[in-house]
Formats: sequence, C-alpha cells, structure tokens
Amino acid sequence: MIKKLILVAACMGAAFQYTIAQQLVCPAEDKAAFTEKMEVLARLEVNRDDAGEISAQVGKTFLGMPYVAKTLEVGEEESLVVNLHGLDCTTYLENVLAFTLMVKEGTDNFDRYAHYLEEIRYRDGKLDGYPSRLHYFSEWLADNEEKGFIKNVTKEIGGEPFEKKIDFMSTHRSSYPFLATNDDNFKAIQDIEESLNGRTLYFIPKEKLSELESGIENGDLIAITTSIKGLDITHVGIAVKRGDRIHLMHASTVGQVVVSDMPLADYLQKYKRHTGVMVGRIQ
Repeated sequence: MIKKLILVAACMGAAFQYTIAQQLVCPAEDKAAFTEKMEVLARLEVNRDDAGEISAQVGKTFLGMPYVAKTLEVGEEESLVVNLHGLDCTTYLENVLAFTLMVKEGTDNFDRYAHYLEEIRYRDGKLDGYPSRLHYFSEWLADNEEKGFIKNVTKEIGGEPFEKKIDFMSTHRSSYPFLATNDDNFKAIQDIEESLNGRTLYFIPKEKLSELESGIENGDLIAITTSIKGLDITHVGIAVKRGDRIHLMHASTVGQVVVSDMPLADYLQKYKRHTGVMVGRIQ
C-alpha cells in the first residue's frame, strides 16, 4: 500500500498531500501547462465509453510539441517527473494514456494526473527507485495490462511468437547515468532482465502488417519491435486511422509530435531495424 506523505514539490514551490512514493518534480510552467491541457480536453466532443477515440483525440492535442530525449533522467534519485513542454516517445504515450483515463472518468485534478503517471510508469504502480521504472516497453505493456489500463491484443489480431533475449541495459551500462555508478541499480536491472526472458510474447512482423492492420483500431498503442541486440522495443506511438489505413502519431526524433505521412506498414519498411509491432488497447 502506498504511504501518504507530505511532499515538498517543485510545482508552485508549495507543499501538498499526495499518495506517491517519492519527490514529484514538476516546474511551475508544467503545472500551468497541465491546467491549460485540461481546458483543451474539456472541449473535446468524445464518447467517454470509446477509449480509442478519446486516446486519438487526446494524442492530437500534443501535435507540434517538441521532442526532447531523456526527460526523466533528472537529479540524483528517481523522481516522478512531469514535463508537458517536451516529450520523448514513451512519455508522450504515458501522458496520452493518463489524460485518456482522466477524460473517461471526467476528472481534472492535478493530483489524480500525477497518480496516474506513477501508476502507468512504474512496476505495480509504485515508484521505488530507478529499477521500478518500466524501462522495457514489453514489460510496460504487461504491467499496465495487469493494472487493467490496457489489453495487449497483438496475439488475437494475428501476432506471432516474439523471441528475444533482453539485456540491452545491463550490456550498455555506461549509457544509463543511474546504472553507470550505482551497483545496486545495476544488479536490480540484471535481475529484471532475467525475469523478462522467461515470458511468451507476440508481435506482428512488418511483412504481415498490411494484411493485418484492419485489426488495429483508432487510438491503439503501437510499440515497434527491433532487431537491435538485447532490446525489445525501440519506438512507440498512437494508431490513427486515415481512411482504411493506420498511421503512427508519435513524438518523432525529427523534432516534434507528428502523424506519419505514410501508413504504419510503409513507415516500418523505411527502417531496417524495425521488425514489427505490438499493439495495446486502452480499456
């Protein structure tokens, strides 16, 4: 059970009560951006029972937002970071999911938003140091399915077994500041990787995506698998339907949140290391 604490947060420079495990990092401008975002979302005309449509519409409110890498790597200890001015692909997806859940339940409270971010971002919904973050996205999908937020529909829409040894973080230790000099974190990540390698996963190979994309719905979460050794997923985004084709809405390294000009199946063919997709559906 998460203990209720009084936190001295960066938001507005004030102390407030909230049920999260450690310090919340949220500059005043991001608290203001949250308020602005909720005002925009309040004007959306969506069916609250249609999570996919909500997800697609929420995702579009971020179009044009700058891509910023490693927004969560701040300070010397893992904290719940709120950044609504720059997103990487994963934090974009996390924010879309958090705001979708809020729109579905009709809430606009910042504490509720922070609660959802922690629930979504960390194993079992609890921030407990750097290793508790869901670093590997296949585990992110599984953990958020267990929480009831999403359903991994990859297998049911035609997915095939995905076999891959996961050890990228431990074999690239120097690339991760919280691993490079912290032996406890490093050992914990090794243990997590070992546990992940015993799972059965599924993916849709990119060569079969065109024939199977009809099973992907507007607003689904798209996770792109990779041939990079030791890594499961290298990029994520939101499915957007244009006619009968699926396009990818994502925080792109080209510099901002965009919708791909070409269908997802064609987009994947552009990149040799993209091997296919896993698909999550918001519940």
